[in-house]
Amino acid sequence: MEAEFNSWDKKFKNPFGAVQENTPTKWAIKVKGQVQEAILWLTKNSETPVAYHMQFNPQIEMYETEVTITSSGLYFYYFMIKQDDQVYYLERGSFGHGKITQNAQNIQSFQLTCYAQPVPEESWYQNGVVYQIFPDRFNNGLPNGEVLGKKKNTFIYATHEDTPYYIKDEQGNIARWDFYGGNFAGIIEKIPYLKRLGISAIYLNPIFLATSNHRYDTVDFMKIDPMLGSLTAFKELVWLLHKNGIHLILDGVFNHVGKDSIYFQEAIKDQKSPYYYWFNFMEYPSQYRSWWGIKTLPEVNKSNPAYQNFIYGDGGVLSKWTKLGIDGWRLDVADELPMDFLKHIRQRLDKEKCPVVIGEVWEDASHKFVNGVFRPYMSGDNLTGVMNYPARSFIISLLTKDDQIAAQDKFSQLVENYPGTFLKNCLNNIGTHDTERIKTVLDGNEKLVAIAFGLLMMLPGVPCIYYGDEAGLIGKKDPDNRRFFPWGRESEFLENTVRDLIHFRKKHLTLVDGKIGFIHVNSDINGLVRQKGEETIIFVFNKGKSEATLSESEIQVKCLPANIQKKVQRELADKTVKSESYLLKLI
Repeated sequence: MEAEFNSWDKKFKNPFGAVQENTPTKWAIKVKGQVQEAILWLTKNSETPVAYHMQFNPQIEMYETEVTITSSGLYFYYFMIKQDDQVYYLERGSFGHGKITQNAQNIQSFQLTCYAQPVPEESWYQNGVVYQIFPDRFNNGLPNGEVLGKKKNTFIYATHEDTPYYIKDEQGNIARWDFYGGNFAGIIEKIPYLKRLGISAIYLNPIFLATSNHRYDTVDFMKIDPMLGSLTAFKELVWLLHKNGIHLILDGVFNHVGKDSIYFQEAIKDQKSPYYYWFNFMEYPSQYRSWWGIKTLPEVNKSNPAYQNFIYGDGGVLSKWTKLGIDGWRLDVADELPMDFLKHIRQRLDKEKCPVVIGEVWEDASHKFVNGVFRPYMSGDNLTGVMNYPARSFIISLLTKDDQIAAQDKFSQLVENYPGTFLKNCLNNIGTHDTERIKTVLDGNEKLVAIAFGLLMMLPGVPCIYYGDEAGLIGKKDPDNRRFFPWGRESEFLENTVRDLIHFRKKHLTLVDGKIGFIHVNSDINGLVRQKGEETIIFVFNKGKSEATLSESEIQVKCLPANIQKKVQRELADKTVKSESYLLKLI
């Protein structure tokens, strides 16, 4: 039995990838020999499979069918073929190719994402590069490094070179929070640095009044943490960023607050307080639901109307800060915010003409389930994008493991699963405040770090640089990954490399909305292709210890039309890729 299907080829499936509801979608398979029956089995998540019989089209010599899906959601499909009284199944193989099996018990289905509406697109965001700043650790711009708004029972490091360290009590809880003193004035002072680097937006970890240095334990949503500066200083920061062509994305932490928050403290003092209903008490006042069981982070009851109005109502948190000129929001632990809550956040921000709403989701967000319930992030009416941690996993796998084909195939599935506009809005990273530093992951090898940045710039989605990664900052997991920026001790090689890569990306919009292809030569040499119209961009790297000259026959190119594959192979033939280096070519 021989049969052919390729979900990346419009000859077999059109349109490619995710589809909008009420869009006619065509499927076709090519089978050698006479066929008694060919069926497309299409299933919406948790619903009964539906059979669509495929008819032979003699003009194209393929079996085909057309289906119009009328409701958005998560779908899966495969093909059944009956030939010579034998039943075969065409399931998903690598890079969207069909694979024949007769095992009906474990069919590897293709995924089809159906969305209700496309998410908004904003050119400054999609065409730009974002820089993530952990405010306490970036820069202190006050005279003589003065630290304002000092908190009780905390300590300030003697020097910016000190290594972050938690002081914990007998139960393992943090007893003293540590600070370096980064502030808004420090960010303002480094705007020229950000401009030279090519940054077009900054994403700030939380800035509202809190107890900790990370500020994910909000005390008051309506106040700036005084250690960072005043409301006037914040307004100046927004104004100066915009004046210099840099946008601002804030971190919204709406699933939980700090134990010291004004809301929780009122709730545990008086059961008649309106704030009492913001929380879920099991045994008042000492037992309450908290984030991941961390008692210092009481979880908020997101179904409470008063809390909902406080966050996204008129004059609420989102309205107040967005009206000051905020250009976007990143939503912390989006998985734990109810879908209706996310939809209302989006509606509020749409009213405020703020079209960037990025959710913290660590996995492929197109098929995310929480407590067994599907989360329809792709529908188009809630998040406009997610933090693309799978991009980080993909890049690290390419640079540290031997099975690059598996990593490429997995990422190709994500590209296929996400609606095109949603994918372009995803915030890609190779490191954040929740991960090890990329230089540490790559054993301190700055040549490999440079390759990682090159791959980051090549992927669909918006590149996001975690402060200091471009300067060669190291660090294991929290708190070590939150060191102070190494001003005066930066890696000149990495900074220059990142600056050049950013400027290249901003000059070539093919890297924003071009097709993507994957290059594989061997376990050391791999790469990416982006193609749009007459422009093709090739990024090939060699992570090995020896330089290599490429031969056309060993170069595999996946997920692109045959003519583009041949073009890439011819262009790379006889090219030498140096050890631990990359080639970036525009053809």
